[in-house]
Amino acid sequence: MAEKGQEIEVKFYVGDGSQVQKKLAELGAQLIKPRQHEMNLRFDTPDMQLSRGMRALRLRQDQDIRLTYKGPPLLEGGARLREELEFSVNNFEMAKAFLEALGFQVSVMYEKYRTTYQLFNVEVTFDEMPYGNFVELEGPDGKSLLAVAQMLSLNWSYRCLDSYLMLFENLRRRLGFEFRDLSFENFAGMPIQAVDLGVTLAV
Repeated sequence: MAEKGQEIEVKFYVGDGSQVQKKLAELGAQLIKPRQHEMNLRFDTPDMQLSRGMRALRLRQDQDIRLTYKGPPLLEGGARLREELEFSVNNFEMAKAFLEALGFQVSVMYEKYRTTYQLFNVEVTFDEMPYGNFVELEGPDGKSLLAVAQMLSLNWSYRCLDSYLMLFENLRRRLGFEFRDLSFENFAGMPIQAVDLGVTLAV
């Protein structure tokens, strides 16, 4: 959405998300991808060299299969800017075996349901995570993200710049979880509040 090889994004904790989805309909947002399940594998070295350097190597499967590298995050216009290199692959298991042959190993699995919209020059995703619902905005610059956030009545002051896995790690420390993966199965029947995540309801 930003310059080629970059992503600029923010996310907001939105409770059930119904107000945001209503606003998207009122504003005529275009549905790009209907709701679909997404499964992600995060890879790292045995000594977690990538995580310690705030970098990420991810294999994702939804209706497509993509391999992604993300560089350390920076701040740009109140949003999070990262180098992002992403391309499609055609065989999930082969890509996983390829990375493992290079010495990488799966450090965490995480999943979500994602619905994707386009509103002007910003991609708006409604993400149903195992621990709650978020809206993520990705666009060319922080000014564009702020403008769309205001259209959707999202409180910019309550934006979250942490990744979903960073929120998960904070949650694990707060609540003493011992499981590794951010899965719906692990969170089944477990009510998680905004205070547990360290976020504030943005709408």
